[in-house]
Amino acid sequence: MRNKRLKDIKEKLAARDYRLTPQRELILEIFAENSDRHLSAEEIYDLIRQKNPDIGLATVYRTLELLEDLKVIQSINFGDGCARYEFTGDRHHHHHLICLECGEVEEVDEDLLEKLEQSIEEKHGFRITDHQVKFYGICRRCQEKFATT
Repeated sequence: MRNKRLKDIKEKLAARDYRLTPQRELILEIFAENSDRHLSAEEIYDLIRQKNPDIGLATVYRTLELLEDLKVIQSINFGDGCARYEFTGDRHHHHHLICLECGEVEEVDEDLLEKLEQSIEEKHGFRITDHQVKFYGICRRCQEKFATT
């Protein structure tokens, strides 16, 4: 994990009288190692158990709640009833393509709403700090699978 990010997280924890425990640090390490994925609490737990089988699922849930409260991570729901998590602040503008067949989630890095955001800010005096856009459909792999059957 990048030192600056870890330092920032330590400062956020300290500001609320928390410390960076080994368990919290390990969970943050899992996020850093899987930054291209949107992990559920159970997936994080499974990855952590490979490194430290003594950490319980309750610790994972408590840590995720704390990190979300501190705005270190954010929870995203892709319509399947399962919360998934990603670091906040990495990229302000990115969107998600969600396959309705296989459940794959792909990120789109282009900012599709920059002009709309600017217009809203000017018209309403509202400072936008983030937005989420989710596109639902069928991924290329599933389309190819259906085309061959």
